[in-house]
Formats: sequence, C-alpha cells, structure tokens
Amino acid sequence: MAFNKRANRQPDNILARQNRGEEPKGLMEFVTNNFPSAPRNDVKKWLKFGHLMINGVVTTAFDAPVNPGDWVELNLTRPYVVFRNPRMQMVYEDDDIIVVNKGYGLLSVGTGSQKKEATAYQILKDYVKNVNPANKIFVVHRLDRATSGLMMFAKHPEAQEAMQHNWNNMVIDRKYVAVVEGNVKEDEGDIRSYLGETSKYEVYSRPEPGEGLKLATTHYKVLARGYGYSLVEFSLETGRKNQIRVHAKELGHPIVGDRKYGAKASPIGRLALHARTLRFAHPITRRDMKFETPVPARFLKMVGGLHGDTEHNGSREIKEQ
Repeated sequence: MAFNKRANRQPDNILARQNRGEEPKGLMEFVTNNFPSAPRNDVKKWLKFGHLMINGVVTTAFDAPVNPGDWVELNLTRPYVVFRNPRMQMVYEDDDIIVVNKGYGLLSVGTGSQKKEATAYQILKDYVKNVNPANKIFVVHRLDRATSGLMMFAKHPEAQEAMQHNWNNMVIDRKYVAVVEGNVKEDEGDIRSYLGETSKYEVYSRPEPGEGLKLATTHYKVLARGYGYSLVEFSLETGRKNQIRVHAKELGHPIVGDRKYGAKASPIGRLALHARTLRFAHPITRRDMKFETPVPARFLKMVGGLHGDTEHNGSREIKEQ
C-alpha cells in the first residue's frame, strides 16, 4: 500500500528562473523578485526545508549567491531529495549519470553470497527511487571493496551502453594514488606485463603473452617518500582486474595493507589505494568531464605530507570509519 501511494504521488511542480542580470543576487532577494506572487513567509519555509536549488544543488542559505547565468529551481510540491550517506559522497549528478566518491570497505555491487550487504549500487538505487519510484540505476564499472574513490553510474541504459561499449575511447584519464612499502627508487616509470587469474581468483603477471593472459600497462609517478613508504600516483592505460595491486608487487613495492599481493603489514587498517581522478566524455553530451578527490589524509600522514595544497584539490574527503 505504501508503495502504491508513492508511485501515484502528485508530480513535482518545479519553477525555474535564470539570473539574466550582470550582478550576483542573494537567494532570498532573487526568489522574492523572480517569484513575486510568493509571500515572504513561504520563501522562508522553502529555504528552511530544501525546496530551492541553485544550479542543481539544494541550498538553505538565504544569502547564497545567485551569480549571472545561474539557474534557481523552486519545487512547490515538496522538498528536493538530498543524497546523504556516511560511506559515500555524491560528487556529480545530472539526468544521465552519477559520480560518487566511494569509501573503502563498501562493495560496488553485491554478489550471490553478499546480497544482504550494503553496496554502492543499492545505496544509489534507493536514492533515485526516493526521487521517483520509476527511476533506476545502472552499473558502468567497479572498484574493489578495499579501494576508495571515484565511481560512475548511469541513470538509464543508453548512458550505460555508451560507456561500456566504448570504454577505452570514452574514458580519457584515470589516476589512482597509493602508499606502497619501501622507497621507490625511480621517480617515474612504466610497468607492462600480461595478467592472468588462477582458479583461486588471484591475479598473476607474466612478461610474455600466453593463453588467457591480457596485456596490462600502468604508468607510475612518485609524489612523496618518507618513513619507509612512498606515495605513488598510478595512471592506467588498460583496466584489468587488480592491475595496480599486481604491478605494485611486480615493482617490488606492494601497496600498504595488500597482504594478498605481498604487503608485510596493514598499519592503517585498510588497503592504501584510492581512485583519485576520473576524466571521461559524457555518454550523452560528449562533454569533457573531469573529477578529482583529495589524497586521503592517512596516506599523507604515512609519508609526512606533501608540499603545496595537493591534498585539498577537488571535492572533500569522506570521513574514514
């Protein structure tokens, strides 16, 4: 019964106005001027309960700036649904895609043996259905449970297929940061090998091609060294299962916490691998989209930090649990 009420609910009545002036306006002033029939008390309630968005972001601040060219959307029917989850941060959303910053320890998608466990997919599925029960979410790619960072999901099959069927051309850049054991000697370099997988699902590397093996190329650059560790940026030319983890082992410097691939210890209680940068062509508009998250604070602490403000670039960091 509850679902039927939700499915048949009244459609949202949304009004949109653009700041076509040459000066920024405070949100309260802008709404009052552009929705003149609205009583001031109604505007205050809309602000308080989340009925207003600026450029797709819900705001409750009466003095939030509405800059020239910005769009303000007012939902007269109900407050906008806002995504909140302690294990995952919303980075970007439009009508076609969602980009999130996934926390470590969270599965991307459930498996047969883990159907009841929370996953990034299930969390986003619940979110889009709260917006509209007819909405769906579609998997584009995955991150290991132990890897944190940027992931992209599609909101309809056309966006999913556009990305998956032309992945190598659509994805322009993917960068990861990791803390590895020991001091990596070379400042930068390339690792190229052929990867296969055992019957126990462990990926292995070989220098020459062979049956069942796939070529994998990883570029690396050392960002910092300290306290017996190295902070390394990895850039993927190919996207094979466990590619960075296996290539780090092959480099002689396994990723901190990665006992499966040779790490000696786990001083921060997690795999020290984070998907930091994701750049791709939008599956529908083909617009160049680039997202970057901070280097996790505990990674920086292990090597004594970085010069400059590298750790503050991009969106905020998820609170580690």
